[in-house]
Amino acid sequence: LSAPPASAPMPGAVAASQPMASAPVSASARRLYDRSRAQLLQIRTLFNGSQASVGSGFVVSAQGHVITNYHVISQHALEPERYRLQYQTPEGDGGDIVLLDFDARRDLALLRIVAKGGDAKADPKGVVARMTATPLAFRKADQPLAKGERIYSMGNPHDVAFAVVEGTYNGLVERSFDPLIYYSGSINPGMSGGPVLDEDGEIVGINVSTMIFAQQMSFLVPAQHAAALLARSRDATPMKGAAWPKLREQLMAYQEELSRNFLAQPWRTLTHPRYRFPIPQEQYMRCWGSGTSADAQGLQMQRTQCRMEHALFISESLQTGYFGVTEEVYDGSKLGAIRFAAIYSSSFRNERLGGPDRDRTAPYCREDFVQQKDGPPLRAVACLRAYRKLDGLFDLTVLVTNVDAATEGALGRFDARGVSFANATQLTRHYLQGFAWTR
Repeated sequence: LSAPPASAPMPGAVAASQPMASAPVSASARRLYDRSRAQLLQIRTLFNGSQASVGSGFVVSAQGHVITNYHVISQHALEPERYRLQYQTPEGDGGDIVLLDFDARRDLALLRIVAKGGDAKADPKGVVARMTATPLAFRKADQPLAKGERIYSMGNPHDVAFAVVEGTYNGLVERSFDPLIYYSGSINPGMSGGPVLDEDGEIVGINVSTMIFAQQMSFLVPAQHAAALLARSRDATPMKGAAWPKLREQLMAYQEELSRNFLAQPWRTLTHPRYRFPIPQEQYMRCWGSGTSADAQGLQMQRTQCRMEHALFISESLQTGYFGVTEEVYDGSKLGAIRFAAIYSSSFRNERLGGPDRDRTAPYCREDFVQQKDGPPLRAVACLRAYRKLDGLFDLTVLVTNVDAATEGALGRFDARGVSFANATQLTRHYLQGFAWTR
């Protein structure tokens, strides 16, 4: 939810000359905004002196520490020689800001304000002094929010102006590997990294994303993760060089935890008279089913698609750290064996594996026939794409079809984004073992 600079009026904007119905002013929203505006910042990423993207942030220490999202400053983190960071206050004052650390898993970054000339005392207008005099505080972890409690999101949407959005806390998102707060309020591009406050003005979350084509469905990073990042890296020196080594370290730890949890879960199965097909638990994945109508002519198909809905943002061109499973079961009895075989034999041809790009190599694939001890014979293809700048991480795709019946079959696909070679091997074996006979 970082945003490019706005160069034209927003779609649907109402002209200032048109009369508008007056809305009641929220006393709490106005009070909290007045109290916190000195700590609110717009975080700008500059390329050759021009604005490349914008987000929001907020001051959390007397030393000028600032919290924002990782994706807001990702261009600078990955290419610090080309992009630099600046901040701007609601009054239009600004200056340089440096990156100390980040947590890509939770989409958080820790920055620190630097006065002009690199001297923290060079603050003739007292801008930094005002921001750091009363930094925003985190709500204590032992004081959880109640569902329905009013909370207030702040930031600079679409680079228009600083705003406060009143909304509702609705608990944590279900089926999420890492906790995310479900917030009933409108978060727009440019508000990423802004604080969300309770009635007492304490931080309960950080703006991170919104659901497109939905009504007021937004998501926040719980505040305790930002508090932990501040505690861990408060005394860190500014990062030097591109962040790829630190990213690799964080992603390696994340994929190890994710893979271990996934491998420990038993498979569910589709209902079928002959076969058992591996369907993941919906602990942190969401599954959807579809199929052809019962009276349709030709090939009959039943599909189940499951995928984690949360991915880790690395750059504008790369997101990783999620799993997905698709199972398609075919009945070709209305076609006959020859026509069904012609269609079924080309099942893999329509599956996209991706080609080489700036982030990953072309896929390297191995095909083989696999005979399970308690399952049907399978034709399997396993493919790996290596990450160019994250050594030891791969995207895994496994394609499977059964080859034992004249007019029945299935196409299975398992995807794991950003896993080690060892975990790719274990995940492949785990997936293949999920295919078995019903009896």
